[in-house]
Amino acid sequence: MRMFNHVQIKVKNLDLSRNFYDVLMPVLGYEVVLDITDIVVGYGTSVHDMFEIRQTDQEAPLSRNVHLAFNAKDTQTVDNFYRTALENGAKCNGKPGYRPEYEDGYYAAFIIDPDGHNIEAVCAEQNRED
Repeated sequence: MRMFNHVQIKVKNLDLSRNFYDVLMPVLGYEVVLDITDIVVGYGTSVHDMFEIRQTDQEAPLSRNVHLAFNAKDTQTVDNFYRTALENGAKCNGKPGYRPEYEDGYYAAFIIDPDGHNIEAVCAEQNRED
């Protein structure tokens, strides 16, 4: 069983965030699996395994201080995630590299998305699918 069915963050500008994630998520192997016009877009492998971005409104205030870590299949994918994110307006929050302070074999990169969320791609040796 997967840990999550879905995770959702609320964003200031759905169009801006969608343009960003439409380019970034395929690098990790995820595609749009849910699209409710002007409200929410979900990326993943199915609607029961996805990351959603939702337009803020009166009933859905902006998410703050969110950190999400996406599994990557290998270190090259982490590098590509980082490069693609920066090319599309993200800010660096930690260049790709090993993080032995977390655990042996933990290779990650961190970026700040258009709404200030800390988004990570990680390839940990225990999670690899070689």
